[in-house]
Amino acid sequence: MGAFSHAADLLDPPKAAVLDYYDDPAGFVRDCFKWPEGKGPTAYQLRNLDALIKHGRIAIRGPHGLGKTATNAWLILWFALTRDAAGDDWKVPTTASAWRQLTKFLWPEVHKWARKLDWTKLDRDPFDERYELQTLNLKLKTGEAFAVASNDPATIEGAHADQVLYIYDEAKTIPAETYDASEGAFSGAGPETDNAAYAIASSTPGPPAGRFFEIHQRKAGLEDWKALRVTLTDTVKAGRVSRTWAKQRGKQWGKTSAVYLNRVEGEFASSDEDSVIPLAWIEAAVERWHELEGGFGSLDAIGVDVARSGPDKTVFARRHGNAISRLERKSKQGTMETAGQVVAAIRGTDAEPIVDVIGIGAGVVDRVRELDLPVVAFNAAAKTERQDSSGELGFVNARAAAWWYLRELLDPDSDHRVALPDDDQLTGDLTAPRWKVMSGGRIQIESKDEIKKRIGRSTDDGDAVVQAFWPGEPVKNTSWRPL
Repeated sequence: MGAFSHAADLLDPPKAAVLDYYDDPAGFVRDCFKWPEGKGPTAYQLRNLDALIKHGRIAIRGPHGLGKTATNAWLILWFALTRDAAGDDWKVPTTASAWRQLTKFLWPEVHKWARKLDWTKLDRDPFDERYELQTLNLKLKTGEAFAVASNDPATIEGAHADQVLYIYDEAKTIPAETYDASEGAFSGAGPETDNAAYAIASSTPGPPAGRFFEIHQRKAGLEDWKALRVTLTDTVKAGRVSRTWAKQRGKQWGKTSAVYLNRVEGEFASSDEDSVIPLAWIEAAVERWHELEGGFGSLDAIGVDVARSGPDKTVFARRHGNAISRLERKSKQGTMETAGQVVAAIRGTDAEPIVDVIGIGAGVVDRVRELDLPVVAFNAAAKTERQDSSGELGFVNARAAAWWYLRELLDPDSDHRVALPDDDQLTGDLTAPRWKVMSGGRIQIESKDEIKKRIGRSTDDGDAVVQAFWPGEPVKNTSWRPL
């Protein structure tokens, strides 16, 4: 698919050794990095690299830990060095579902692997980090690789060059318009021209929706993409993923949960049907949390889910406006110690602790009140007059109302932009509870005991966060209290 013979004719002999890898990214990765003894790319990574040359466009899905970002970094370096040595006009636009993926993961990975290149095999000096390899940019003699926001398809559409490689990292939520923006380059590329265009989209899967899913679904009109899957077995065999880790995540999240199927099995799955909070909504809130970069503002509330017994943990969730800054987990501590930590957390602030009052949590509430400090006793089993935002449905109890309130805050159609910590256990907790509508139009949320029986653990983290957002019982004839 390349213009190798044409480009090579432009060079004075002897040709640069790196040109041996012009159409061989797998060989480049095997031979041109300084690999430690016994280390190297996995079999499936080499297979995927070969597939890019054969098919031109590939979309790879697989579990967390498969090494997709490293593969993308290798391709950027391979394409830049081979095309530059050939004197080609080239470009590598790189984009991702979130800007953070580019700044924190992909481009640091490019820098890391650039330091591992065997420059003696490349017939050139290492990159100059002032003029060539910069933070989010690699600019050589005849072309450039650069970062582009996925919500700016015009920039991708304007990436004109004779040789183009598009990198779509964490591609599951990249808009279809961004994929379509590359079609201009593909329209002028092919075996009957001197131009070439390639694209790689890779990601752990998400809900069964969007362009990345449609490619893997083999939707009509997308047949020029080759859909590839890396399995959990592939990654375990390659030593990329621990089987013990996978088993633990099955226990933590449940093997039928969307978060397990997405991140461990590498399959498209959605929790929308019967889960209170869809996984995609939580992942969007996690991205907003990263965007805050620690700037959370004043403390407004602390949700406290008090441990009942055994392996359960007392969890503190600190809320600042519409963001949870962090979770604190405490094991096997007494009522007075928990009360002391609540007091210490709110002292000197206007924050309101919202404490689970069922069981031993009642002692925590009593102690804080004895100190004449504000505290909200959250009784999950209590009756409630609350209704959902439509005013059509009520709730079986306060637990259902509180969980549904967080659901409505996280709804993408709301303007609350809730931010949640990047914490796998919290994500698993928030996606675990199921719901149904009872007779009389009242929503029921699966109880903690039912969830624990089904998945083998208690959703302490999720309950603490739900309590942190609890708006309290409504004043008569009013709707939800806003954040």
